[in-house]
Amino acid sequence: MTQTGDFGFRFMTPAMEVERAVAELRFGRPVLLANGSQKLAVLSLDCVAPSVYEQFASATGNRHKLLLTAPRAQRLGICGEGDIAVPLAGMSFDDASKLSYMVGASAPVTWEKADPMMSASTELARLALLLPAMICADVSHDDSCFGACCRVDLASLTRADVARQSFEKVVRTRVPLMDFGNADFVVFRGGLAQKDQVAIVIGQPDLTRPVPIRIHSSCITGDLCGSLKCDCGDQLRNGLMLLKQAGGGVLLYLDQEGRGTGIGAKMRAYGYQHAGLDTIDADAELGLHSEHRRYEAAVAMLRLLEITRVAVYTNNPAKIAGLRAGGIEVDARAPVTGRVTAENENYLRTKTIRAGHMLDLESLVAAE
Repeated sequence: MTQTGDFGFRFMTPAMEVERAVAELRFGRPVLLANGSQKLAVLSLDCVAPSVYEQFASATGNRHKLLLTAPRAQRLGICGEGDIAVPLAGMSFDDASKLSYMVGASAPVTWEKADPMMSASTELARLALLLPAMICADVSHDDSCFGACCRVDLASLTRADVARQSFEKVVRTRVPLMDFGNADFVVFRGGLAQKDQVAIVIGQPDLTRPVPIRIHSSCITGDLCGSLKCDCGDQLRNGLMLLKQAGGGVLLYLDQEGRGTGIGAKMRAYGYQHAGLDTIDADAELGLHSEHRRYEAAVAMLRLLEITRVAVYTNNPAKIAGLRAGGIEVDARAPVTGRVTAENENYLRTKTIRAGHMLDLESLVAAE
């Protein structure tokens, strides 16, 4: 798994291995996950075609298993066992799909505790923005059917964390904003898949003091379309206004739709919310944990802006913990809120009660 460049050196970094594996999974093709002599053929049920599902079953001698995460297992009534593995021999593609992420599925008759390597494959799914329903088969003794597949070492999933923190500043340009005046949009490129992330600098922040900041994860429905199911659009605009009122600050706009699960999973979860589930249970039906966002990019962006001390506008303690874990000093925290509507009240209540967000929701409801 190396490449030879025009400059005469050979390279294949852990991040490159992971990125290639992520791309293969999104194309519906299997990858090999290796840990020493152990080899696991892995396929994402979220992307695979039924015909490839059947080919995978044949290639593995029907020894393939379905990885279900702890949240999904608990929704199926299997509690306290962590991730589980379900034998798939004789199970159709449709039945496997129903077991993986559909409401009302029955618990499997036969299952076992998942091998740690199978559980590790869900990290590839997370990076690929796919549901963590992974089809796995141990091919340590014979991987001949998967010789042409992309291979990623298990250690690369850990070492690739370094790449997530590696960013560079691409451009900084003034943009006039309605209600906020001139702002600087600073584009950073890096992390896995070399994504672009944006910092919006309002006013002239004083870098000798804690800089007011807001970390905002993208929300297409709320930010762009004014969805009433969340308060994200309000938080975006109110956050910018708070930065302006503070005399200047930075809003970090991160590409982390659906609390890091992606727009596809978010829309699936919305469908389950329409059926009466709250936001956390809806994600659990899909095998997702309540929070998948990461903040290495935010830390890297702040450092490139020469900001090491901040005052954060947030209701989410995880953001503060993420900044402090990256060595950013958090001197103060203040809330940022939006309108409480009939459509988003239960969502906000769930974030407060079940996700630990620091919201005085009853006061906000009373103020409406």
